[in-house]
Amino acid sequence: MGLLTTVAVPIEHLFNTLPVYQLVLLGFTALITLVISLNVARQLLFKDKNAPPVVFHLIPGLGSTIWYGMDPFDFFFSCREKYGDVFTFILLGRKVTVCLGTTGNEFILNGKLKDVNAEEVYTPLTTPVFGTGVVYDCENSKLMEQKKFVKFGLTLEAFRSYVDLISNETKLFVQEGAPFRGPAGTVDIVPAMAELTIYTASRSLQGKEVRAKFDSSFADLYHDLDMGFSPINFMLPWAPLPHNRKRDIANKKMTETYMEIIKARRAQGGKKEGDENDMIWNLMNCVYKNGTPVPDDEVAHMMIALLMAGQHSSSSTSSWILLRLATRPDIQEDLLEEQKRVLGEDLPPLTYESIQKLKLNSQVVKETLRLHAPIHSIMRKVKSPMAIVANTPTTTKTYQIPTTHTLMSAPGVTSRESEFFPEPMLWEPHRWDDGHELAYTRDGLDKEEFEDYGYGLISKGASSPYLPFGAGRHRCIGEQFAYVQLGTVLAQMVREIKLTSPPGSKLVETDYSSLFSRPLNPAIAEFEKRGLKTSEKS
Repeated sequence: MGLLTTVAVPIEHLFNTLPVYQLVLLGFTALITLVISLNVARQLLFKDKNAPPVVFHLIPGLGSTIWYGMDPFDFFFSCREKYGDVFTFILLGRKVTVCLGTTGNEFILNGKLKDVNAEEVYTPLTTPVFGTGVVYDCENSKLMEQKKFVKFGLTLEAFRSYVDLISNETKLFVQEGAPFRGPAGTVDIVPAMAELTIYTASRSLQGKEVRAKFDSSFADLYHDLDMGFSPINFMLPWAPLPHNRKRDIANKKMTETYMEIIKARRAQGGKKEGDENDMIWNLMNCVYKNGTPVPDDEVAHMMIALLMAGQHSSSSTSSWILLRLATRPDIQEDLLEEQKRVLGEDLPPLTYESIQKLKLNSQVVKETLRLHAPIHSIMRKVKSPMAIVANTPTTTKTYQIPTTHTLMSAPGVTSRESEFFPEPMLWEPHRWDDGHELAYTRDGLDKEEFEDYGYGLISKGASSPYLPFGAGRHRCIGEQFAYVQLGTVLAQMVREIKLTSPPGSKLVETDYSSLFSRPLNPAIAEFEKRGLKTSEKS
């Protein structure tokens, strides 16, 4: 009794003498300590042997969000070393099961609709950015119809016309654009390439009328839309955060821009002689299988989605291409010499056919996508319980994945593995040469299988270690356009400028703050205009 009294008196005295805010702080600290302790105990004492191992974390709800968000590849490789190819981590309160390797890519990317679902995962992110009724804000069958509609602009005939448009936009941008003003200087690569990508994508995919409305301010709008893909919006897309307010303003402005064009075209009573047969005219005349014409607001939202899709991959990748080339003057000169050797010393205007002949040009694009694919993670919601056989650090095991989990594939991991790519972190376009000492080891993994999900035959193969555009029914429909756009921009840039890295600088790090990775700003390179004389023949 005496001991209890002795203990109670100081505690009572403590509560009577401390200010209220300190008592609240003490109580909050005690609560946090208890929550963390219970979370740790649960992970150590109550493991489900049939479920994938859970990445150890202290704070429930937050889990491994910060580590994954800062550097997903460091996270993936570190966790694989400890847990194996399959493991689960907590991402903003969500249980995410990562399946790495070619087996994991195949398991997720070619999963059946009854087992995995993309719409439920991505609609909180994409709907506020693209708008309602399109992409993931609709049933998968409707999305497949929309993909079929936009394939109008992704044909071989269209690509042939795009090369001239893209090369002209690139040449004009370097010669007259603000980022490359003067015969030599420095350029901030990321915003410059974001601006150029908007011009090339809008002019080729969406037509002269749309391109005429775009200036550098529209590149800023698309940046604001892009920041709507912030990882926190998986949980809080509605939150009144600064980046969400900018996202909503940008979406409204872009929608209004397209709606004005559509309204004016409706008023003129249809396409007239001399009007370009562009994507807007195409979508305005499309009809869903149930007989419903595509509503004008969905046309506008599809145009936003189409330009965003083209902008993401090409803006990020072209930035990385130029930054990598700045560290390799030898590759720049090899590229120029290739053009002179293959196309002619007078460097005639680029064409679709001539771009296909430039092997090293293509390899620079391919190697850059290998190390810097814009999308580092691909997710699906588990709809039916699934089982996967996985390699662990010590054995092989079968795990059961419940419907409470989200699946995550990371194709970029296999493209950074020495098993397939010797010295994988070395950027070396010549590794794609036949017989090169760093040559890509295929071993039959590039087997192509094709399937029509409703918008034409596409490769469904997911077993290749090189999947910069995904695989399966959600494989990027604009993959071939991206190669045409990137290849053309690169070929024209090599004619226009020489790039070098500032003295003492290192390659910039990657910005993973959005769902789409890009070089961290500022990313400065030095340029010198070549002033080459090229053929004026069309």
